[in-house]
Amino acid sequence: MARIQIRLPARFAFSTSITLYQSHLNYGGHLDNALLLTLVSEARVRFFKSLGYTDLDIEGVGILVSDAALQYRSEAFHGEVMVIRLGAADLGRKGFDMVWSMNEQSTQREVGRGKTGIVFFDYATRKVAPMPDTFRDKLLRFKAPSAVEVALAEPGGVLA
Repeated sequence: MARIQIRLPARFAFSTSITLYQSHLNYGGHLDNALLLTLVSEARVRFFKSLGYTDLDIEGVGILVSDAALQYRSEAFHGEVMVIRLGAADLGRKGFDMVWSMNEQSTQREVGRGKTGIVFFDYATRKVAPMPDTFRDKLLRFKAPSAVEVALAEPGGVLA
């Protein structure tokens, strides 16, 4: 069976901390898988804000999340502080991949890692739009290598 592998860059240029609330947990008492992406979305909003933008106004266009890939590495619990680090990879004409990692602050235990595909979108025309040049120039400071690869299982089910 194929498994995705997320390669992280050696350094990230942006990070933010988010405390886990009871509402982030599932019936098992740990971070809910769907809410992990909610935390990453909040980190993305903070990243864009640090650059002077919002999800709906990046040099006159907005963004859409087109896809997401992630790997869970450990459980996370109520009250723990997650440090989410972000970078940019695979800059294209109309989008890029936002690469991220999430670690528990005090122990640095890795909780998850992934990438989120970002596509630029003109909400007035309801069409995909080119990445604004000014934004691309800012992202180049955060550029990381491509993040996703598929590791194919060897015979017997062992990952390559």
